Amino acid sequence: MGIVVQKYGGTSVAGPERIKNVAQRVCRAAEAGNQVVVVVSAQGDTTDRLLDMAYTISPDPPKRELDMLLATGEQISISLLAMAIDTLGHKVISLTGAQGGILTDERHTKAKIREVNAERIVAELERGCIVIVAGFQGITPSNDITTLGRGGSDTTAVAVAAALKADICEIYTDVSGVYTADPRIVADARLLPKVGYDEMLELASLGALILQPRAVEVAAIYGVPLHVRSSFSDSPGTIVREVKDMEKVVSVTGVASDDNCAQIVLLGVPRHLNALQLVFGMLAEDGINVDMIVKAQSGPNTDNLSFTVQRNDLKAALSAIKQLQGADEWKILANEDVAKVSIVGAGMMTNPGVAAEMFDALANEGIPVELVTTSEIKVSCLVPRDLYKAAVAACHRRFCLSDTNS
Repeated sequence: MGIVVQKYGGTSVAGPERIKNVAQRVCRAAEAGNQVVVVVSAQGDTTDRLLDMAYTISPDPPKRELDMLLATGEQISISLLAMAIDTLGHKVISLTGAQGGILTDERHTKAKIREVNAERIVAELERGCIVIVAGFQGITPSNDITTLGRGGSDTTAVAVAAALKADICEIYTDVSGVYTADPRIVADARLLPKVGYDEMLELASLGALILQPRAVEVAAIYGVPLHVRSSFSDSPGTIVREVKDMEKVVSVTGVASDDNCAQIVLLGVPRHLNALQLVFGMLAEDGINVDMIVKAQSGPNTDNLSFTVQRNDLKAALSAIKQLQGADEWKILANEDVAKVSIVGAGMMTNPGVAAEMFDALANEGIPVELVTTSEIKVSCLVPRDLYKAAVAACHRRFCLSDTNS
């Protein structure tokens, strides 16, 4: 008998019929002889509706109280799913994040899991129960409820799977798996049967919303195999695990895009301020992730600094930087009309000229590039937001990633 962890996203449990469908899938896994733990997100757009309600009440709601509010969404899902499984004749119990032993730090709305105390989950499995755990939430050492940020249920599921040494962690969503590009942008994008942890982490970090980046990190650290698949079909999906191919023949595995980003430019910053240390240190304290950093000398004693943040973090980032600026005369510019397009592939390490091919493909489409960052397995370009879909399609064609080229 193996342990299987299944995670279902908000669209999978958006209504009564979908919840019943999930219950049947969970029961089939249990009837196959597995011990089953299920992690569930809030239904549909519940989290967005709760956020709208909060900001109607207060323009700046306390983050602790936001977490108290947002955590209720998952509790609705777990209880309804438990009821549906009970009607199918299986023993079942639902647990909040706290009851499931999900222990986090104290950074409200963006908490990180520090430990999973799985004693209660194990005890309920040994009683013969299917165990349902609320995703996206946990509890601090001082017993305050926290939430893990967007996509946090993925991280919950992988962390629970790691703690239980599960055989597999199945991530059920509304798409059939991981594609070479967003199929809503590129109609002939190809389903990838397997992806390595490193490539998946880059794809997730660069805008492929299929998996939360922290979930992939945890899976890689603890060696948890992931199976990304649709909750609405029996398609084979994508396996994410360590890929041991001796050499990747294909240089690019996929194209990722992210239109939820904004560019901040600091012009003429006095060098004695050490902007890299002060600016990014301050943003880190506020839990704001920074990407695509470029620093250049602008004068004998001044520097220019350009970087990107998520668009929903722009207001907080600008506020923090203005505090640092004080009465100084250097300029702060912001541009929300940008998007990030990236190519990812482990084969890029052994196939030179990939970046040049990407730049050529974008230039041929008349798409300007504002910023570029690279690593061993990715190249990212910041482009005008209204052209990012054309940029994705151009890169997908250039690297022959469609089904017709496979």
